[in-house]
Amino acid sequence: MRHKCSHAGERPFCCDVCSKAFTSDCQLIRHKHSHSGEHPYCCDVCNKTFTRKCNMVKHQQRLHSGERPYCCDVCNKTFFLKLDMVNHQRIHSGERPFCCDVCNKTFTFKSTLRKHKYLHSGDRPYCCDLCNKTFIVKGQMVNHQRVHTGERPFCCDVCNKTFTLKKSLTNHKHLHSSEHPFCCGVCNKTFTLKSRLTNHTNLHRGLRPFCCDVCNKTFTLKSNLKKHELLHSVERPYSCDVCKKTFIEKSHMVKHQRVHSGDRSYSCDVCNKTFTSKSTLRMHKRLHSGERPYTCDVCNKTFIQKSTLRRHKRLHSGERPYCCDVCNKTFIQKSHIVKHQRVHSGDHSYWCDVCNKKFIHKSHMVKHRRTRSGE
Repeated sequence: MRHKCSHAGERPFCCDVCSKAFTSDCQLIRHKHSHSGEHPYCCDVCNKTFTRKCNMVKHQQRLHSGERPYCCDVCNKTFFLKLDMVNHQRIHSGERPFCCDVCNKTFTFKSTLRKHKYLHSGDRPYCCDLCNKTFIVKGQMVNHQRVHTGERPFCCDVCNKTFTLKKSLTNHKHLHSSEHPFCCGVCNKTFTLKSRLTNHTNLHRGLRPFCCDVCNKTFTLKSNLKKHELLHSVERPYSCDVCKKTFIEKSHMVKHQRVHSGDRSYSCDVCNKTFTSKSTLRMHKRLHSGERPYTCDVCNKTFIQKSTLRRHKRLHSGERPYCCDVCNKTFIQKSHIVKHQRVHSGDHSYWCDVCNKKFIHKSHMVKHRRTRSGE
């Protein structure tokens, strides 16, 4: 009877909680465990519980017996389940048998198609019981809940650093092994992560797929777009606990706090000058090497820093993006408008330690000292 229902498409057994329908009563009973939270089957080795007996049996075979009887005849990778091996072999064959009936996109795995369909339906069936955030995939919800619990179950066996995601641990381990398995087909540069290779190849292709919906500025990296969007929101969520200065990015705050701590951990191996950040040391080293990697496409002038090139280009374009809100005078650089606004505020932050004369600009104070000393 159950078998005939599968051919006829009949699903006569309906869940009274979510209205999902099933071909058999036992499927309905198993499904109801997801609503009740009941896990009636328990592993007698580690006491982990399951909603289905078959899942418990698979768990015991996988983790406790170590048996992996199914082997891929292409790459010799072994599997606990025959189905896992069959799914894996599609990676070699390129077979994508599961097709979305809405957009015709094809998938290697049925589970991936099922998750994809939620994008069309808008259905997000998994809900965090702490903040009510919803998710398409149960695994995403489980990972999210670690934000609330602080759980970091994945630990590096080399340095003991812990992670909330297994994928993050896998990526981290490349740092210890020096393994760079992903290689650019254009310049042969190698990467520890596939995502970094993808971002890098976008540079060769000139792709900037991430666009700000406020000003339409485009970016090669999604992370750069997110940082940029904070400029529009005026949100500066990170605050220095010493001077209360706020920052858009946590990394900027950490660098800033080294000013207070005096930490200058990065040292030049040529002149021994020390720096608060690795990026500043890297730029400094270009003074010794003569490297000037950033070139103006108008006049071919070269620069050590990308930010200096960006400011230089404003000389060609005439762009003056910083405007004084008192007198509407415009400036090429942010530092120039900050200095200018002291004229309006009357801020005299610099003073001579000989005669106590005060100055708006540091350069004016330096000139004054030279005049007094006769330099």
